[in-house]
Amino acid sequence: MTPAMVGALPPDAADASGPEARPQANVFDRLRSVRQVCRQIFGMPDYERYLAHAASRHPERPVLSRGAYCAQAIEHKYGKSGPRCC
Repeated sequence: MTPAMVGALPPDAADASGPEARPQANVFDRLRSVRQVCRQIFGMPDYERYLAHAASRHPERPVLSRGAYCAQAIEHKYGKSGPRCC
């Protein structure tokens, strides 16, 4: 076996596509989903979901920066106009 052959992929492996070809991408997608669920459980603002919503529902409006969005979400949750428990 020559040094050039060590670590070489079979000819058909270079053309593979899908989750089998990118196992790390699948792991990162799962981690992203877990992070989103944790944010929903703990009530943390989800900026990526806001961006997707703004792009699909309100494309004419400018989007908020991450800091402005988080500040607005916290103000809505804990401010005078937000939900109250008592």
